[in-house]
Amino acid sequence: MDLRERIASLMGRVRPELAELVAIRSVADPRQFPPEECARAAQWVLDAFAGAGFSDARLAEMADGSHAVLGSRPCPDPGAPTVLLYAHYDVQPPLSESDWRTPPFELTEVNGRWYGRGAADCKGNIVMHLTALHALGDQVPVNLKLVVEGSEETTGALEGFVPGHADLLRADAILVCDAGNAAVGHPAVTVSLRGVADVIVQVETLATELHSGMFGGAAPDALAALVAMLATLRDAHGNTTIRGLDNTQAWPGASWSPETFRIDAGVLDGVSLLGDGTVSDMVWSRPAVTICGIDCPPVLGSAAAITPRASARLNLRVPPGMPASEAAQALARHLHAVASWGVHVTADIEAPGSGFRARIGGPAYQAIAAAMHEAYGRPMVTLGEGGAIPLCNVLADTYPDAELILMGVEEPLALIHAPNESVDPAEIAAMALTEALFLQRYATIRS
Repeated sequence: MDLRERIASLMGRVRPELAELVAIRSVADPRQFPPEECARAAQWVLDAFAGAGFSDARLAEMADGSHAVLGSRPCPDPGAPTVLLYAHYDVQPPLSESDWRTPPFELTEVNGRWYGRGAADCKGNIVMHLTALHALGDQVPVNLKLVVEGSEETTGALEGFVPGHADLLRADAILVCDAGNAAVGHPAVTVSLRGVADVIVQVETLATELHSGMFGGAAPDALAALVAMLATLRDAHGNTTIRGLDNTQAWPGASWSPETFRIDAGVLDGVSLLGDGTVSDMVWSRPAVTICGIDCPPVLGSAAAITPRASARLNLRVPPGMPASEAAQALARHLHAVASWGVHVTADIEAPGSGFRARIGGPAYQAIAAAMHEAYGRPMVTLGEGGAIPLCNVLADTYPDAELILMGVEEPLALIHAPNESVDPAEIAAMALTEALFLQRYATIRS
């Protein structure tokens, strides 16, 4: 029986495994879910990988109190390369459960896809790792190391752990399985991640609310001032226009067609896409600012009064090569510069994280390209990713000679971080086959 047949035979155990894992409400925020849920998930992962040959699998406490599952699985060949397998077992909160078509913590099949929080991000990648390892059995030709963290969606505590425990996780190639393909059945690796920073801007104009009839017309409205400031962040075409930030870069890799993007993003009929570049340019190579929230009087219950203060949370994404902290400072300066009427403005920068660009072309990339081509029957492409994974920069800095490969079972229809998250089981099977083939090929290339 070849690897493809072995993986096909293993898919009968994949669904119940994933169902068990999805049922654990491992949101790493004790304000929303009991911490015992994350502890259950960590133990599940430990037991599963111990059963897949990681006899020394153990829990390591991080600075935030979360636990990562660590382990190693040496192979008999002393000259074999070492591959680190990464995933995370914590998940995003389900948001409004009323927006889910199926129970968020109950794996449910609908039209061939499996729905549930974490089904793709990132519990689907955990069972993908396990399936690849079970398919190979005792014939794993490389040394393996493992880290599955438990607070990636919140504090990212593993980022602080890695530099102080460098030898523990040192590897020649690192499979960061928290990404995915361009579409179901279209293999890809992610080679670029945008950096991120939040800016909280507050505008103040008055000591208190004022009657809009008695004072309106002369008294400065803080909400109106804030709206005018926010309107300067994009031009008429939707390009992000922050003074000092280049918004003209082009994406050199695979393209994301406008037609596919409209479907993937659920863009309503008649609504235009933004920007004067390609979709790939706009989401992978250029800065983008999103207004995530505004603090002001709600419509229901609002009075006929002038607003004395208003604030907004802005999320800024920047391409690799553009330091996120510098970009956030440019946004803060821009907000101060465009403020009218002498209003008082504060702009606080929170949690800047730099972008990432993978080093490609080495033996690991040769092996993954060949493995994906064989598994999917079509060539691998390279993608960017609009999101940020700060751990990638930590790994790249700590292990400058290692090749980082971002891949996984996620794809646009998975709706990660949103209600109705799902995974296509065909992607679990194909990516498990890809990983197994990669481990075989990488051992040969590196020997």
